[in-house]
Amino acid sequence: MALFYPDVEQETRLLLILRKVYQGVHSNQIGFPGGKVERIDKNLMDTALRETHEEVGVPPKEVKVIKELSEVYIPPSNFLVRPYIGIYPNPQPFVKEESEVESLVEVYLRDFLDDSNHIQEILSTSYAKNINVPAFKLNGYTVWGATAMMLSEIKELLRQVL
Repeated sequence: MALFYPDVEQETRLLLILRKVYQGVHSNQIGFPGGKVERIDKNLMDTALRETHEEVGVPPKEVKVIKELSEVYIPPSNFLVRPYIGIYPNPQPFVKEESEVESLVEVYLRDFLDDSNHIQEILSTSYAKNINVPAFKLNGYTVWGATAMMLSEIKELLRQVL
């Protein structure tokens, strides 16, 4: 869930999370709240809303889902991800799931849209060494891979309407 919300100064922010260090390919990476489908989920939007609630404490009924984004395949984990854009118009303090979320990364919309924060970086991954990847530099973190692909789509959509 790409979650946009107003902060206390009424500035628009986008919520990202830093995942905990664990034995897995997405350990210690920046991403959106989200996760695997469970039997209780009616559809993928329910999954995104449930996982957003579990990971950062946002009640599903408080999120207005406004757009389904393009599916993104993630080769290292063999996941096909369906992201959504949501608005959290009356935010309450986030409550991170301590076992999954290391920290919350609250990005100003103006910083996200700033082209100087769209970068190229040489990274090594679990499946490739020293590759040049498009990325975003947001709040001091390098955001790359599938999350950067989703952010690029969101940025393009926002540019069309702003």
